[in-house]
Amino acid sequence: MSDAQERLASIDLVRLSHWLRAQGLADGAVQGPTLLAGGTQNLIVRLRCGGREFVLRKAAGTAYANGSETMRREARILAALAGTDVPHARLIAACKDDAVLGGAFYLMEPVEGFNVGMGMPEPHASQPAMRRAMGFALIDGLAALRRVDPVAAGLSDLGHLDGFLERQVSRWRTQLESYARYEGWPGANGLPQVEAVGRWLEQHMPKGFTPGILHGDYHIKNVLFRPDSPALAAIVDWELSTVGDPMIDLGWLMATWRGQGADDPGSPIEIEPWSGFPTAAELVDCYAERTGADVSQARWYGVLACYKLGLLLEGTFARSCAGKADQALGQRFHNNAVNLLQRAARWIE
Repeated sequence: MSDAQERLASIDLVRLSHWLRAQGLADGAVQGPTLLAGGTQNLIVRLRCGGREFVLRKAAGTAYANGSETMRREARILAALAGTDVPHARLIAACKDDAVLGGAFYLMEPVEGFNVGMGMPEPHASQPAMRRAMGFALIDGLAALRRVDPVAAGLSDLGHLDGFLERQVSRWRTQLESYARYEGWPGANGLPQVEAVGRWLEQHMPKGFTPGILHGDYHIKNVLFRPDSPALAAIVDWELSTVGDPMIDLGWLMATWRGQGADDPGSPIEIEPWSGFPTAAELVDCYAERTGADVSQARWYGVLACYKLGLLLEGTFARSCAGKADQALGQRFHNNAVNLLQRAARWIE
C-alpha cells in the first residue's frame, strides 16, 4: 500500500457518511476520495457525497499533539472570514468531536486554483507580466485580511496582545538554546550573525501596532492562484493564525521572497520561472499603497521573519545531528538558516 493509500485509509468513510447525513449535508456513501497535496501533518481530501463536492481537512493521526485543537482553530478562522473579501475556501461545517474520525476536522468548498509549488501552468508560465501581477496579488490578499476587524469577526480573544512584539526575539532565542539537548549539534556558532541580528531586533523594535488578524505563515506556496488570471483563488493553511501585529505577515513574505540574483540566496522557497515577479521592495511599496499602513519599519519585520524562520529550520538540523531527522534534509535546512541570517545581516547594515 502506498503512502497516499495509507493516509486515505486512515479516514473512516462510513463514519464520515453517517456524520454528513446527521448534519443534513449529504446522503449516501462517500465516493472518490482523493488526497490533495499538502504537508505530512495534515490530511486534505477531496470527496463526493450525495452529489456534492467537499474538501475535508484534519490532522494526520498523531502527527502532533494539538492537531485537533489546530483544526478547531482553523475552522473558527474560516467561519470568521465568511462574507469578507479575503480569498479563502468557504467553510461548510466543522466537527469538534474527536470521536467521529479520531480527531477534529472540518469541511470546506473545493477551490479551483493551483499552487505554484506544484508547478506553473499556462498562461502564467510563459508570461512575465502575469507573474508580476501574481506577486502583487499576494499583497491584495494581505490587504483584504488587514481590513477585517478581529473584534467584529469575533476573534478578539484569539491572540495575546500584551507584549506581543517584546516577546518575539526572546521566544526564538530560547528555542535556539533548547537545541543544545540534541547530541552532535555544533551549536549557535554555526549560525553567522545570529546574536547580532537578535540584538538589532531588540534595539529597533517598533513602538506599537494596530491589532489585526495575521495568517502566521504567509508565503507564495500557501496560496492558490486562479487558473485564468493572476488573482488569488484562496489563502490556505491557517493553522498559525492569530490576532497580533499584521505587519508580521508582510515580514514573512519578505523573508521567504526570492531575491533577484545569486548574491541573495536567502529564501528557502524556489519557484520557476521567477522572471517577472516583483522585488520585495516593490511588494512593500504596494502594501503601503493598498493598505495605507506605515511601512517605515518594514525592514524590522523582514529581519524578524528571517531570524524566526532560520531558527526554526535549524531545529531540524539539530535533530538530524542526533539521528532524529533525515541528515540530508537537516543539512539543507541548516544551509537555508545560514542564508536567511545572512540576508537579515545585509538588511541591518
